[in-house]
Amino acid sequence: MNFSKYLRFAVVGACALASCKGGPPTATKPGKYSSTTGLEYNTEDGMRVADYKGIPEGPGLIFIEGGRTVLGSQEEDVTMTHDNIERTVTIASFYMDEAEVANIHWLEYLHYARKDSSEEFYQSALPDTTVWARELSFNDPYVDYYLRYPGFRYFPVVGVSWLQANDYCTWRTAKVNERLASEGDEDGGSTKKKGGLFGKKNKGGDAAEGTEGDGKTKISIENGNTLPNYRLPTEAEWEYAAQALIGTQEPGNENQENKRIYPWDGRQVRNPYGKGMGTFLANFKRGRGDYAGIAGSLNDGAMITEYIYAYPPNDYGLYNMAGNVNEWVQDIYRPLSFEDVEDLNPFRRNGYLDPSEKYDKKGYQSLIDDHVRVYKGGSWRDVAYWLSPGTRRFMAEDSATAAIGFRCAMINAGSNK
Repeated sequence: MNFSKYLRFAVVGACALASCKGGPPTATKPGKYSSTTGLEYNTEDGMRVADYKGIPEGPGLIFIEGGRTVLGSQEEDVTMTHDNIERTVTIASFYMDEAEVANIHWLEYLHYARKDSSEEFYQSALPDTTVWARELSFNDPYVDYYLRYPGFRYFPVVGVSWLQANDYCTWRTAKVNERLASEGDEDGGSTKKKGGLFGKKNKGGDAAEGTEGDGKTKISIENGNTLPNYRLPTEAEWEYAAQALIGTQEPGNENQENKRIYPWDGRQVRNPYGKGMGTFLANFKRGRGDYAGIAGSLNDGAMITEYIYAYPPNDYGLYNMAGNVNEWVQDIYRPLSFEDVEDLNPFRRNGYLDPSEKYDKKGYQSLIDDHVRVYKGGSWRDVAYWLSPGTRRFMAEDSATAAIGFRCAMINAGSNK
């Protein structure tokens, strides 16, 4: 009895001692001293370890929890390309824009491009508004008004090439991190209040954290006061996010027992439930010559593109992952990528294992080379077949149309999930 009593006291004492020490070090609580050398951090000669409260909030981003899934086409392969056969993969968690990049966002980009860059770069950033012009259709007003007229502010930007979309991602990264660094708190992290990012500043207006002798804010990965790069999602990330199968999973069930043809439940494109029963769940072309239905009973309600927050979001909270506009992804196109890419975070960045020399583009027997990129999702100009996340098409990276836009993504830095 006495021995067990003393043992119980010893265990309680050990737990209390561990509690006093704060437990093992973590990324957000590294401690004052190195756990391997015992040397003190943040002294005049010691290594600087900035305070870290976790990845800052990225404007417009939604967290996409990763996991195992089956990618590939869920529809009948009516084009007979056989270029996206089902395979099991794992996708790491990441972030994605909740909606497509809109005209107002691109106009903001143009504003700062003209202000901060050369006229040559500004000109290169202009969307091709002539994508609306058609020889046998009167879409001429959209050429002049679609991008800049206030009523179209929150319609998806179009006429943007893959290359231009990548430039936008680079600019957005720089602008967001410039703001975050200037709003950093005195310990190097970012202060979060009311869902936003607010920082403590010195009286002189400079950010207190990350400053050096010249008074300028120091932006660095080690400080944790910046976000990872905004970028285009990989094809696998985009398809995984569009499936949104998280909405079909029961807690504790590790089996994926449900599949979806579209980013919503059911095998049809109309809402089967409630007051919205019978309404279309995406903006697409209903049939030959039918873009929106008949006057007095318009259904999908959009002859061309639509408000980026129109239609119900999928189970991740992402809007228009089917229809409205197709979306650029990072990958170059190869018909048999599903055979070649790895099963963890699959991605095709170049012609590795499938060189472009195999495709006779010079002899006009193929359109494939190392400068064609995948786009996905279907658009206002596409029939329902292309709304399925597994379908894929490609186009030259320097080309643009009135039916392709994009959204940005970002890694979930500091996490192994």
